[in-house]
Parts: sequence; C-alpha cells; structure tokens
Amino acid sequence: MASYKPVEAVLRGLEVLRVVNRSGPATVRAIHQETGLDKSTIIRMLETLIHAGYVTVASNGGGYGVTGRVLQLSTGFVRYDKAAEICAPILSNFRQNYGWPSDFAIRDDDAMIVVRTSRETGPFNFNRNPGFRAPIMLTSIGKAYLAFCDDVEANEILDRLAETVPHLPSRARIERAMAKVRAAGYAVMDDGYSQREYKGTIWAMAVPVQDHARLYGALNMMFLKQTVSPDIATERYLAPLQAAAAEMAEALGRDEI
Repeated sequence: MASYKPVEAVLRGLEVLRVVNRSGPATVRAIHQETGLDKSTIIRMLETLIHAGYVTVASNGGGYGVTGRVLQLSTGFVRYDKAAEICAPILSNFRQNYGWPSDFAIRDDDAMIVVRTSRETGPFNFNRNPGFRAPIMLTSIGKAYLAFCDDVEANEILDRLAETVPHLPSRARIERAMAKVRAAGYAVMDDGYSQREYKGTIWAMAVPVQDHARLYGALNMMFLKQTVSPDIATERYLAPLQAAAAEMAEALGRDEI
C-alpha cells in the first residue's frame, strides 16, 4: 500500500497531459469534457506544462499540443517497442488467415498496455491504439494475464488494484473467476465494459502469451457480437489463437524480451 496520499495536483496535471498527448491539438473545452476537471484548473495545468516544456499552443491557435519533450517520458519503454516489432508479423499473418483483429498487450502496473494491434481497418479501428491502457479486471487481455501469472505477481496486481479500482470484488471472488479462466484456457471481455466502451457491439477473448519460463503478456481476438458468438469463437478460433500466442512467446523468448 502507498505510504502517502497521492498529490492531487500532480494527478490532474498528468491527466491533462495524457489527453493532450492522445487527442491534441486539444482545446480547453475538449479536455474538460474528457477529464471533468474545472476549466480554470485545466488552464493552470496547461500553463504549468507549457512552462515545463511538455505542451505548446498549437500554431493555428486551435488548442494545445505536446512537444517533442514528451518522448523523454517514454525512453524506459524500449522493451515495449521491441516486443511490438517482434509480434507485428505474427499479428499480421493471424489477421490475414482468420479475418478478425487482435491486440497484443503486456502488463503495465495496474493495467495492460497494448503494444501492437491488427485493427487498422473496419469497425474495429477505434481509439485503442498502441499505448492504450486496458483495465485488468474488465478486459479479456487483463483477465487472461491475471489468471496465468504466478501467485506473487497476482497478489502484487491485486494489491495495486485495491488502491486504484473502486468497488473491487473480494479476493475470493476474483480467485474463483480466475480459476474458471485457467480451466477454460481463455478469458472474455466483461459485458458491462463492452456496453460502456463499444455499445455492446464488440467482445473479445484472450489467451496468455507464455512459455515454460515466463508469462509475456496476453493476445486477444475481437469479434462483432452479432456475427460471432462465444461458442462459435471457441470452436473455430481458440486453437489458432493459442497457436499464435505460442508463436509469439517463442519469438519473444528467443530475443530475450
């Protein structure tokens, strides 16, 4: 557990930077709609970020954008870039062979971060690009990872989620759910999450990307609910999805990612 209460001003500043980085050029109004922060607070955060060199006023005066200095914040994620490079051809071939898109994600503290996707076209080209942080307890990739990690890491994740996720289910309930995932060999997206994020039109199933030595992340496959049911997906696509995950694990292990 954290030793101190978080500094709210820092959290607000980081949230503003996140929105500008993802959506920029972003207006104060757009940032307000995204974050719910008071507009005067947003302006103060933007001016602070400008002073620090991370944000600038867009050249056309249409909002705020990030500067190249934000790249310094990602220098510790070279491993993610390498993993994305290794998995790219596997994801591309999988999409070509089976039609439905996939994401490969690895754990990032209390979430899963998408490092590569094959959702470039079609109804799946929504704002869930590389760098997107997916909640562990609600997404197929998160649940697949949590179910198959070792006990030490699982407890670490659940301790962290207890700090960041309101109304987290009990440990016993989570452990029962993860046991079902392990027995099935795959996890599925939470229905409520599908409704909230995709109006209930999309669902996903995911499997762990692991070998005998290590759990690297999770690989999902996304479907339109009206086209592919869970029963059909399990029958037609689970084995190929697991094979692609095994291929990824072998490639990642070979390169010691």
